[in-house]
Amino acid sequence: MPEILVLYYSVGGSVRRMAELLAEGIERVPGVAARLRTVPKIGMNEKSIPAEGPPYCELADLEACAGLALGSPTRFGNMAAPLKYFLDGTSSLWLDGSLSGKPAGVFSASQTLHGGQESTLLSMMLPLVHHGMLFMGIPFTERGLNQTRSGGTPYGATHVAGIASQPGTLTDDEITLARVQGKRIAEVAAQLIAGRSARR
Repeated sequence: MPEILVLYYSVGGSVRRMAELLAEGIERVPGVAARLRTVPKIGMNEKSIPAEGPPYCELADLEACAGLALGSPTRFGNMAAPLKYFLDGTSSLWLDGSLSGKPAGVFSASQTLHGGQESTLLSMMLPLVHHGMLFMGIPFTERGLNQTRSGGTPYGATHVAGIASQPGTLTDDEITLARVQGKRIAEVAAQLIAGRSARR
């Protein structure tokens, strides 16, 4: 069964919750599954097993995926260093073209409404473009994108955590848009796979 890799880094739990919601959206597409993976903090042993949650991502996870959803908290308008560090080590996949032609999307969370969410999403898109991936945002045909007063952008699903809120507590629109983005990536991956099979 083709799998969409949901790869993320999370500290407070908000991005992790978003990753789970994208995975729910992915698994609403018949014949497609989600594979959740994370990355360690810089300086941690990448071979160790996380105390809880998904295992750490390996290059083989990226190589085998039919599509990718990439998530990070906002760090001064950029992706978090551990995720960037992991992506910087994917040059072997770039040389092989392992990710070329596969659909991908990005998602993020920030503490404040104007915390640099869109620039963070753009920073995550750049390595995916270099890998030749097909970018999947969220179209404005999704009603939640027009009505949200919290997170949610056409570049990808986002969440505004707030300073005093419970981590991972998303609004209804944020929940819907995360699921929509996961489903959209999975649908395109399934269509691409079906198209390749039909040409054989």
